[in-house]
Amino acid sequence: MTLTLAKQALKKYFGYDSFRPMQEEIVETIYAGNDALVLMPTGGGKSICFQIPAITMEGCCVVVSPLISLMKDQVEGLIANGINAAYLNSSLSSLEQQAVENDLFNNNIDLLYVSPEKLVSGDFFPLLQRAKVNLFAIDEAHCISSWGHDFRPEYTKMKFIKQQFPTIPIIALTATADKLTRKDILTQMGIPDAKTFVASFDRPNLSLEIRPGQKRMEQIIEFVKARKNESGIVYCLSRKNTEQVASKLQGKGIKAMCYHAGMPSKVRSDVQEDFINDRIPVVCATVAFGMGIDKSNVRWVIHYNLPKNLESYYQEIGRAGRDGVKADTLMFYSYRDVMVYRDMFEEGGGDNVEVKLSKLERMQQYAEALICRRKILLNYFNENLEEDCGNCDVCKDPPQYINGTILAQKALSAVARLRESVGIRMLIDVLRGSGRREIFQNGFDKIKTYGAGREQSFGDWQYFIQQLINLGFLEIAYDQKNALKLTAASRAVLFEKKTVQLVQLRDKKAEREAAKIKFKPKSQKQQLIDDLFEVLRELRRTLAQQQGVPPYLIFNDATLTEIAETRPTTDADFSQISGVGERKLARYGDQFMDAIITFIKKKTDEGMRVTGSTYVLTHQLLKEGLSPTEIAKKRNINAITVFSHLAYLYEKGVDIDIHQYVSEAELQAILSTINSMKPPFTLSEVHEKMKGQVEYHQIRLAMAHQSKIAKE
Repeated sequence: MTLTLAKQALKKYFGYDSFRPMQEEIVETIYAGNDALVLMPTGGGKSICFQIPAITMEGCCVVVSPLISLMKDQVEGLIANGINAAYLNSSLSSLEQQAVENDLFNNNIDLLYVSPEKLVSGDFFPLLQRAKVNLFAIDEAHCISSWGHDFRPEYTKMKFIKQQFPTIPIIALTATADKLTRKDILTQMGIPDAKTFVASFDRPNLSLEIRPGQKRMEQIIEFVKARKNESGIVYCLSRKNTEQVASKLQGKGIKAMCYHAGMPSKVRSDVQEDFINDRIPVVCATVAFGMGIDKSNVRWVIHYNLPKNLESYYQEIGRAGRDGVKADTLMFYSYRDVMVYRDMFEEGGGDNVEVKLSKLERMQQYAEALICRRKILLNYFNENLEEDCGNCDVCKDPPQYINGTILAQKALSAVARLRESVGIRMLIDVLRGSGRREIFQNGFDKIKTYGAGREQSFGDWQYFIQQLINLGFLEIAYDQKNALKLTAASRAVLFEKKTVQLVQLRDKKAEREAAKIKFKPKSQKQQLIDDLFEVLRELRRTLAQQQGVPPYLIFNDATLTEIAETRPTTDADFSQISGVGERKLARYGDQFMDAIITFIKKKTDEGMRVTGSTYVLTHQLLKEGLSPTEIAKKRNINAITVFSHLAYLYEKGVDIDIHQYVSEAELQAILSTINSMKPPFTLSEVHEKMKGQVEYHQIRLAMAHQSKIAKE
C-alpha cells in the first residue's frame, strides 16, 4: 500500500490536498501492520488516521465508538462523501442487522462502527472471525482507563482483540489523556509496544475566557444575543440548572432547550436531533451532551459551572470550532463549585479519590490564573507554548493591580476575630454588616470588624477573598465545613505591615461602553463575505432538510467560509476548495455556484463592486441568450473585453461553445500559426503574421483553447 493511493483517497473522498501533521506517518504505521496510540485534539483529524487506511486496504475496519448517536453521525458523514460505511447497534431491527452483516461478508463495507458492548458480546465474535478485518480502531480510548475522566468498564474487556487477532493492527485514539492514562490504555489493550503519536493540543481558533460566577445569567444572555443564529452549548453541573438556564434564555426570545439524563429518551433524542440539524441553536445540558455528536459548526461553549478537571474542560470546549473556524469559550468560576465537587468525591468514596481531588485543584488553579491560559492548558498536556497566545482573556486584557493591603487587613482581621470558624459567605456578611439572624445569634455583630467593609458589594468581596486564598493569605479547611483559616503569610499582613497587591475589579459596564467606542464597522469586502456566507448557509440548510441530514455534513463552516471568500463559479475552481471532494462537487457544486452568481449579480445591480464578478456577470448574460455584442452594450463595456472574459472562462473549464465565434478551420489555422512562432509573442504579432485574416478576439479564444488542452 502506498501513500500515493492514500493521498488520492484523501482528495477524492474528503476534498483535502494534503494530510495534517502526523496523519501521514500514522497512516504509514497502519500500512506496515503496526499498532498505534493517537492523541489529537477534538477537530484535529483523528478519524482520517483510520478512515484512509480503511478505504484503501482490502477488507473492513471495525471502529469501536461509545455512543449510538455518534456512530450515526460519523456513518452519515462517510456516506455523504461516497464511502461505504455502516453500524451495528441496538437501534437497528433484526432485518437491518442482517443486511449489514451480509454487506460485511460480501466486502461491501469499508468501515463498520460498533459499540464496546457489541464488540465484546458472545454473538459478535463469530462474525469477526468470518469477516475480512483490516484494522481495529478504538475511538475515545481514554474510556479504557480508570485513570481517565470518562471510564467505561466495557472498554477494559477489549484486550481479547490482540489475543484473538494478533496480526491485525489496532489504532487507539483519544483527544484527552495524560501520561498515566496513556500508559494504562496501552496496557489494557495489550499493545505495550504501540507507537504513540501526540499531536499539538493547541486549538488556536478557540478563544478562552473565564469570569467570576456572579450574575451569570445576565452575562450569558448578553453573550448569546451577540451571536445570533450561531450554535452553542451551555454546560451545567446539575439537571436543575439546565432547565433553569434554558427557561431564562427562552424568556429572552432565544431558542434554547435543555438536555439531561432525567428527561424521557424520546425528548432527549429530539433535542439532540434539532440541535444537530440547526433547528435549535442553543442547548443547555449536563456534560454528557456532545459526546454523541460530530457537529462541526458549534461556534461557542459556555461552562455555567467549573468542570471537575482539565481533561473534561478541554474535551468539552473542544466541541466548539471543530471545523477550525473561530469559536468562543467562556467559563464561570466560583468556589462553591469546588466545594460541591470535593463533597461529591469524598462522600462518594470509590477509587482514585486523591487523584480526582488533585485534578480538581489543577482545574481550580487554571481558573484563578493571571497568566496566559493557553500556556497553562497546554503545559498540563506536556506541551510548551513559548509565546503568549493572544486569544485568551488574560492576554487580551492583562490585569491591573491595586494596593489591597487595607482590604486584606479587614478580611484577615475578621477571620481572626471570628476564630477561623466561618466560611466565605458568613465572612462577607460580617464585613458588610449584614442583619442575618445567625450573625446576631452567634454574637458576630460584636466584633470590631463587623461592618468594616460595607463599602464593597458582596460580589466585590468574593472577588477579593478568592485572590487572598490564591495568594496564600487564607486557606480553606474542607474538613471543617469549608472554614477559612489564617496562614503564616496572613500574619505578616496583620502584624508586620506586609503590603498586598490585588487585581483591580473590572467595571464590566465601562468595558462594554469602551468596546462600543472601539468598534469599527466592517469593510465592504468583509460585509460581502458575511452576506454571501448567510446566503450559502441558508442554501445548505434547505438542502439538508430535503435530504434529512445535518447541514454540516453537506459543507462545514470552514468550507462555506472559503466558498464565500473565493466565490468559485467553475467546477475547476470549486474543486480547489478545502473539503470539496468528487462526490460533493457532483452533488452540490452547481447549486452553490448558481447561488454565488445570483448573489454577485444582485450586489452588482445594487451598485456594489464585487471583486472577480465581471467574468461571472458576462457568463450569466451569455447563459440568458445574449450575444457578446449585446452583453457589451448592456454592461457598457467594449466587446473585445467581453471576448476576453469568454476566453478566460473557457480556459477555466466553463462550458462555452467557442465555435460560435471561431470556426474549426479558423481555429486550426490560428493554432498552426501560433505553433510556428517563438514565444513570447503578442496578439498583434499573430494578427500581423496571419495578414489580418482573423479577428483579435478569435486569436484570444484560440490561445485559450491551446492553454486548456495543455492543462488537460
